[in-house]
Amino acid sequence: ILGAPGAGKGTQSKRVAEEFGVQHITTGDILRANKDMETDYGTPREYMDAGELVPDAVVNEIVEKEVGEADGFILDGYPRNLDQAEFLAAITDLDAVLYLDVSESELTRRLTGRRVCSECGDTYHVEFSPAEEAGVCDECGGELVQRDDDTEDVVRERIRVYHENTAPVVEFYRDEGDLV
Repeated sequence: ILGAPGAGKGTQSKRVAEEFGVQHITTGDILRANKDMETDYGTPREYMDAGELVPDAVVNEIVEKEVGEADGFILDGYPRNLDQAEFLAAITDLDAVLYLDVSESELTRRLTGRRVCSECGDTYHVEFSPAEEAGVCDECGGELVQRDDDTEDVVRERIRVYHENTAPVVEFYRDEGDLV
């Protein structure tokens, strides 16, 4: 599933994974789960701890491992650029690539309203999915906070970068006839 930050990739990926009994592969989760995995380019932790983007070669190696072990999968937010799309095409065949096209104003509204539990990581939205008690996690009672990357200025920059990097990916899959 492709889409800008806030388009609903995570939500829809979980639903598709449950409906079809396939593995939900999201790069953020697999990087965290494999942060100490040795690759030819170091470990994901080295980049994450330095606040840097994990290089494509590292992400690709981890995705290849996950895809190879899965009996059916849905990728959430990968590939993010043309090099990753070409790598993915070399290691597997896809049934379809879903593209969630959401307006920038709606993306901004969704992301700036998101709140995350500082304790358990549960996600809420002040408008669409509020906690029973404002600012308090329903699951564990932890404090709900706005992520640093969910402020309006940062959201707009994330969306700009997404479009810059992912427009060629959308066209790649459109040309391949896989884009839905």
